[in-house]
Amino acid sequence: MFQTRIRKVGNSAVITLSADILAALDAAEGDTVFLTHGDDGSMKITLHNPQLAAALHAARIAMDEHRDMLQALA
Repeated sequence: MFQTRIRKVGNSAVITLSADILAALDAAEGDTVFLTHGDDGSMKITLHNPQLAAALHAARIAMDEHRDMLQALA
C-alpha cells in the first residue's frame, strides 16, 4: 500500500505521486490517469488506455442508439 497526502495548490487540491507510485502504475509525468469510484467507497487509479477508451466510446454510442431496447430488456 502507498500513502500520500492531499495538499492545496491555488484553488485546487492535489495528490502527489511518488516515484514508487508512478513505477507501480507504469506512468510518467504528463500521462493521463482515470479515477474510478468503487461501490465500497474506494478509489482506483488506472493509466489511460487508448484502446479501452475507444471501446467505451463505441459502447456509449451503441447504448444511446438502442436505449429503448436495452431498457425493455432490463
